Formats: sequence, C-alpha cells, structure tokens
Amino acid sequence: MTLDTPFPFTALHGQPLLQSALLLATVDPLIGGVLVEGPRGTAKSTAARALAVLLPGGHFVNLPLSTSEEQLVGSLDLEAALQGGEVRFRPGLLARAHEGVLYVDEVNLLADGLVDLLLDVCASGVNRIERDGISHAHPARLTLVGTMNPEEGELRPQLLDRFGLFVRLDNVLPPAERQAIVRARLAFDADPAAFAARHAPAQQALAARIAAARAALPQIGFSDADHERVAALCHAAEVEGVRADLVMLRAARAHAALAGRGAIDAADIDAVAELVLTHRRHPEAEAGQAPHTPPPPPSDASGQQQGTAQAPADTSAPEDGNWGALPPQLVPIAGVKSVRPLHAKKP
Repeated sequence: MTLDTPFPFTALHGQPLLQSALLLATVDPLIGGVLVEGPRGTAKSTAARALAVLLPGGHFVNLPLSTSEEQLVGSLDLEAALQGGEVRFRPGLLARAHEGVLYVDEVNLLADGLVDLLLDVCASGVNRIERDGISHAHPARLTLVGTMNPEEGELRPQLLDRFGLFVRLDNVLPPAERQAIVRARLAFDADPAAFAARHAPAQQALAARIAAARAALPQIGFSDADHERVAALCHAAEVEGVRADLVMLRAARAHAALAGRGAIDAADIDAVAELVLTHRRHPEAEAGQAPHTPPPPPSDASGQQQGTAQAPADTSAPEDGNWGALPPQLVPIAGVKSVRPLHAKKP
C-alpha cells in the first residue's frame, strides 16, 4: 500500500467488530480509545490508517515504542518565557494527532507511564504540558488505537481497564472472506488510484455519517431505562468500579448517532456491550458467558450497513523519522499558569 493512497475503509472485509469499535471511538473519542488484540496480518494498522482518512484532520500518527515523554507531549522553551515573556511550545505527537488517529503498535511493550499519559489525554481531549511552574495546554481530540500480541506480554490490569473498547481478533477466516480480502488487495495493488476512486462515494458518505453523528451526540440523552440496562450488564459481568458503565453509555450513544437515531435503545446497548466488557469481566462471570456473535457495524437511518473490514496489515514506515519535532509556536505569557509539576492523573 502506498502512503499517498491508503486502502479505503469502506473496501475492507472480514473484521466487522474491529470496524464497529473504530467507528464508535471516532464518533466519541472520549470513549477512551480501542485496544486490539490479535496476531499479525489481521488488518489492525490497515484499518486504523484507513480510518484516519475519514476524519476532519486526516492525520495518522504512528507512535514508536522508543518515544520519549517530551516527543509525545511536546516541549517548552523556559528560557524564552523568562526573557521574552512568551512560551515557545514545540508540539509533539499528541498535537500532530489532533482530529486524527494515534496508532500504537504493541502498546503492551510501551512504558506504563506513557500509556497512562495517553489514556489521560484521551479521557479529557486536552494535552497539558507543565515544566517548572510554566504550563501550556492544547486540544488533543484523537482516536487512540493500540494493538498487542498477548504472547509478547500483557498490559497491567489498571491500564487494560482504562482502554474504552477491546477487540480480540481471530486470524482464522472462512474461505469466502479470505477470497474477498485477497481479491480486494490485489485490485488495490494493481491500481490504487482507480480502486480508491471506485470507493470514493462510499467513503464520502461514511465521512458525512461520522460528522453528523459527532454533531448529534449532545442532543442524545440517557434515559432511566438505559442506565438500568447498562448497570445490570456491568453488575452481571462483575466489573470493578463504574468506568465500564460510563464507557458503555457513551458507546451506545455513539452507536445510536451513527445509525441516525435521536435516542438510545436496547439494541444500541447490546451491540456495544461486549466491546466494553470483554477486557473487564471478572473471570468467574466470564466462565458463565455463552459464545458471543460479533454485531455488524452500525447501520445508518435507512438500515444500510457499512461494508466490513479487513486487508493485510500495513507495515509502512512513517513518512518521517523526526517524531514530535514541529516548528515552535509562540504562546502569550498571559495564557501561562503556574501549576504543580507534571504527573499522570487518574480519573
């Protein structure tokens, strides 16, 4: 796959649950991102890169495991602040990913402190950098996508719980789906521009759905029945705390918004429940669960479903290797506040 022409999201096949989770987290980034567990070759990076094209910023930022905190959050020129009364802020990866996708491959191998920081930003939509009593903040509304192979290590339970949605992929696909994936991939490789052009109308329609769903979120409320159903599901799963309840309500609202409905119904809650509970369910509760059939991606108001996703994983290198090194930006000293030293905050 070329960097100039990503594989279209609407042309993907084979992983409906992954597609659904990505769309939900995109409609409401405050859901807390998507953690994807599965072997190589299951469309993780391809789907994430394809999703970025549909977003307002269109940014796809790959976060290397060697990233430092300064490269992630950005840096402040304190000397310039003291001498000239202005703060020179050098944006990091979080600034680059605003209104786009931040992708972390093998997030289970990333330093716990950076994972914690990432999840803090996702939960608030704001990145705050603080050094020696000087601070600067900027919007960081991004869709976080982390992937992991459990054979290479696990995330600590505290971090696992903070990812909003969880998808476990299976690399064994039925013959018909394998054929569809291979045919689409070969057609794309033969002529990426022509392939993308054929899917352009569907891409534009999906981008419009995402934008409309985002705009509709504030108008969709949570009824007593919604709270009761979510609380019952989370109680049955024996999850700790109430983060699962909050995420499930947000995800159900995003599901309803994508479908063009002005209210949440039971089907919206049921469609997102396993995405929220799979990585939080108590082992004893999990033992009593029946096998779960993945729901299809959210349909629009007319009942039309979006095409499902998979293509071979994209391992393309980033366009540049200078992570987080954007030109400094001047910030008025009036906007700088004295604060405590930087530390990760827990919700």
